[in-house]
Amino acid sequence: MNDSEARLDELQRRLTAALDRIGLGIDGLAAAGPEASGADPDRIAALEQALDEERLANAQLQERIATLKARQDEAAAGADEAAAGQKAAMAQLDRDLQRMRLANEQLRESNRALRAANAEGIGDATLVNDGLAAELEALRAAHAADRSEAEAIVAALAPMVRNQAGAPAEGDI
Repeated sequence: MNDSEARLDELQRRLTAALDRIGLGIDGLAAAGPEASGADPDRIAALEQALDEERLANAQLQERIATLKARQDEAAAGADEAAAGQKAAMAQLDRDLQRMRLANEQLRESNRALRAANAEGIGDATLVNDGLAAELEALRAAHAADRSEAEAIVAALAPMVRNQAGAPAEGDI
């Protein structure tokens, strides 16, 4: 529960208690009759009208609290959804980075073998082919990692953009 909801709940509790005390006082005056209490009938009518107005204000506050709680629940659900999306995007990014590390290790190993064969003066087409295949896989893995990183960034930014686009104006609260 945030601070504004706590304040609204406290105000609602205080208003309800005050309205109950006022209502009991008016009921007691009405039961005793205007002559017994020495109260002015016009004053009693004004107090009853004030009590009705306060009850209406209390009902409006309760409706506002319900609206705020619904917004908060909606925002919490959106945050949970965003967190799940971010978690999935980060897991994919981690898998693609692992793939890229493995491909780069294979590329380094292939290049070492090519350098060794070149140093001995042996031109081995299989080593060249393996080197090109490793380089191609490394490029594919790097591309997949870049794509996953971009998707992770989008997953992190999307909830903020949605919240900003759907945020109520300050006067709407």
